[in-house]
Amino acid sequence: MAYPASIEKTLPFGAHPIGTVNYKGGLPGRAAWRFTASFKFFEYHDAMTSARDVLTPDALAMLQEVARSGSFAAAARQLGLVPSALTYRVRQIEEALDVLLFDRSSRQAKMTEAGKELLREGARLLSEIDAVANRVRRVATGWEAQLTIAADGLISRATLFDLAQAFFELKPPTRLRIRDEILSGTLQALASGQADLAIGVLEDTAQNLTLSDLQMRPLGPIDFVFAVAPGHPLAKAKEPLSDQMIQPHRAIAVADTGVQGKGLTRNLLSGQEVFTVPTMQAKIEAQLRGLGCGFVPEPAVRAHLQAGRLIQKNLERPNHAARGAYAWRAHPQQGPGRALQWWLAQLASPITRQALAENFAE
Repeated sequence: MAYPASIEKTLPFGAHPIGTVNYKGGLPGRAAWRFTASFKFFEYHDAMTSARDVLTPDALAMLQEVARSGSFAAAARQLGLVPSALTYRVRQIEEALDVLLFDRSSRQAKMTEAGKELLREGARLLSEIDAVANRVRRVATGWEAQLTIAADGLISRATLFDLAQAFFELKPPTRLRIRDEILSGTLQALASGQADLAIGVLEDTAQNLTLSDLQMRPLGPIDFVFAVAPGHPLAKAKEPLSDQMIQPHRAIAVADTGVQGKGLTRNLLSGQEVFTVPTMQAKIEAQLRGLGCGFVPEPAVRAHLQAGRLIQKNLERPNHAARGAYAWRAHPQQGPGRALQWWLAQLASPITRQALAENFAE
């Protein structure tokens, strides 16, 4: 039964028209009866509401929008609802769960701890739903609806984009998504189902991970050097540098994107001041500006070392080297989709693996 969208948007979530009546004079009879009938139906439905009824994908997405927008009014505009209808839907979820999701003591829609936990779990559930849809599509067509690659900051973005360009030239139906990750976050994205392929995994981050379907292949060694800007106090210090000489100076570190555990730290000394940045590119920029010191991938700073913008310093302890890898998960009931097959075929080439580790030329 059709009725104006302006009326529909004011009805509570789950309300449906159940009849019409002829009415002479005043407000249009159909609109008035529809609202009243829908409201009575909704009161009955509300009494029967359970958590399973209200925690739908649309409801979780709605809560994400409220949290992102910071207010019910702004979220309602984004969702095409009137604020009262949005507020009612949120209250319906709160009543079904018997918790408060938002602190209404201020003008902002500030989430309670319970609300934050629901958002975290809701995001995971939505990701799992997307993964199910992806698998169903892959079974039907052989192509994934979306292929997500978790790429560690150690990996050459130039080579990664060259591969992406070659992939797009196939005109596949698969959407490609790349996630920037650091340290344990690269493998965690794969383990949690948020990525289908992880490139640049540090092999030692997989030691405590128990995944029976995890497949891993080596990329090769990635050499690190300790580097400082020419104006940094350590630039003219006598070599080899000891830990005692390095400890008083600020270290530049890249934040681990892993959300499980305490996060990994590498080559930081006890008591050393740390400036944490989000990406490897930001770390290199900070060290070029003389804001601190630290280990960086030699291929990524080779041009800076040759031009004298960074100075490599020898240490008493041996230079740090890491072993990179790429990984994916093998489902026992079905092989990889066609998009993942293509990427794995490219990574099987030694030339491609070397370029991913070393192609940082400016």
